[in-house]
Formats: sequence, C-alpha cells, structure tokens
Amino acid sequence: MSTRMATIGLVLAILAGTASAQAPGAAAPAFTINDTAGKPVALADFKGKYVVLEWTNPECPFVQKHYVSKNMQGLQKEWSERGVVWLSINSTNANHSEFKTGPEVANWMRAQGSAQKATLLDSSSATGRAYAAKTTPQMFVIDPAGTVIYNGAIDDKRSTNPADVKGASNYVRAALSEALAGKPVTVASTSPYGCSVKY
Repeated sequence: MSTRMATIGLVLAILAGTASAQAPGAAAPAFTINDTAGKPVALADFKGKYVVLEWTNPECPFVQKHYVSKNMQGLQKEWSERGVVWLSINSTNANHSEFKTGPEVANWMRAQGSAQKATLLDSSSATGRAYAAKTTPQMFVIDPAGTVIYNGAIDDKRSTNPADVKGASNYVRAALSEALAGKPVTVASTSPYGCSVKY
C-alpha cells in the first residue's frame, strides 16, 4: 500500500511540475525549433520582447475557423506591427497521420495570408509537452522578462463556426492590450478549446 501511495505521490508531483511550467507567472520553457525552411528559431532570440505562441494544426477545424475568418492573420498583423513576436508552433508528431512537412505547412500558411514571425515544426512534440499544450489552437503570451502572462483559449466562442469570431471576447488581444499598457493581465488563464494536440 505504501509503495502504491508513493507512486501516486510521484505522479502527482510530476503533473504539478508540468502544470507549473506553463502556468501564468512561471518562466516560459526555453526551446529551439526549426522553422518550415529548416532554420533553428529559439525563444531566447526574442528576449526583451513580448512573444505570442500559437499552437496550430492545419488539419484542425478549430484552427481553420480562425484562419478562414481571417481572425488569426488579423491578430498576427495587428500585434506584429506593435513589436510583438508571433510564433506559430505545430507539435503534431512526425509519426502521426496528420503530420505535415515544412513545405506543406509553409504552403498552407502562405495560402491563408498568415503574418507570423515564423511557423515552427515541433515534430518530436517536445516543446508542446514542455508547455503542456492541449489543443489547437492554444495561445500563450510571454512578457519581455520571459514570464508566461497568458495561457489558454484564443477567445470565448468555443465552436468551429467562422461566423462566431465576430462578437467574441478575444483573450489574447485583451492580454496584450493590458500588458503593453503597463497593466496586469486581468484574465491570465482560461481553458483552451479545439482539437487535441497530436502527440
């Protein structure tokens, strides 16, 4: 019985450590991932800047909702113009049927008119697991000190309907607006929605 309780305690400790690694107020886990052209991109490259991490998968209808409606591209352009670094990360494992190569993901993003700094292929899923990313899309906002200040859903309309983007409360825009104005982020964590990350 004591061995079983020790095992349960160890599992809970591991889970707690995983949660704390991506919780608001925690240091954002470091990573270096190749972009769709094979060039390594590190989070450390953008020290001193606000960074948005957007977990993505072109096969996911929830992701498609935000690109078909131009919502995601609009946010990318809006905040890139204000000096925010926007990185899209595809953590679909290389062994999964939904995995796409760098050129395939790049072509899809180009067809959408996306405007992020880079699209990264986390084909080992290591970075997705480090951030405990659960869904596509799932959004993280990191401040210039490297601290997670928002983690969760892109907005409050949990559907695949592009029409629902209009009138939605966008958590990412709200977090960035408050942070760049020198204010604390009012809603720092929400439950993400979308397709499961294909680990």
